[in-house]
Amino acid sequence: MARYEDLPYRTCVGVMLINTEGRVFIGRRAGGIEHVDDTHVWQMPQGGVDPGEDTWDAARRELYEETSVRSVERLGEVPDWLTYDIPRTVAGRAWKGRYRGQRQKWFAVRFTGKDSEINVANPGGGGHKAEFVSWRWEPMKNLTGLIIPFKRPVYERVVQEFSALAED
Repeated sequence: MARYEDLPYRTCVGVMLINTEGRVFIGRRAGGIEHVDDTHVWQMPQGGVDPGEDTWDAARRELYEETSVRSVERLGEVPDWLTYDIPRTVAGRAWKGRYRGQRQKWFAVRFTGKDSEINVANPGGGGHKAEFVSWRWEPMKNLTGLIIPFKRPVYERVVQEFSALAED
C-alpha cells in the first residue's frame, strides 16, 4: 500500500446550485465512513470527472446523477483547483485507498426549474445510487458550518467566490 503522502488526489467537480431566492441546495449525505456527527452531514453535489471528460460536462452530469436537476444556467467557476485531504484514519477505506483526497473544480449554477424537479431518492431517472437522503435550500452563509470539518476550507473558498450570488 502506498504511503498517504504519495497518494494522488481524485479529480472531481462540485456544484453550487442556487435558487432564484439566492439560497443554495444542500443534501444530507446517505452515509460515509468519514462522518463524525449528525451536524456535519450536509454537502453540495460533487463527484468524479471521467477520463477525458470536460469539467463543465462532468458538473452537469454529477448534478443530474445526484439530484435529477437539468434546469440550470451557468453563473460562474472558481478559477483554481481546490484540494482537501481526507483524514489519515479513513484514507485506506475511502476510494479503496487509492487517493489522499480530492482536487475539485467548482461551478455555480442558477436553478431555473421547479423544486419538484429535484429527486434525491431516485436521482438521474432512477439509474443512480442515491447520494442524499434529504435536501433543503440553505442560506449560503451557513454552508461552512454544515460541511464535514476537513472539507471546510474548500467550502469557505467556494462561498467567498460565489457570495455575490447569494440572497441579501
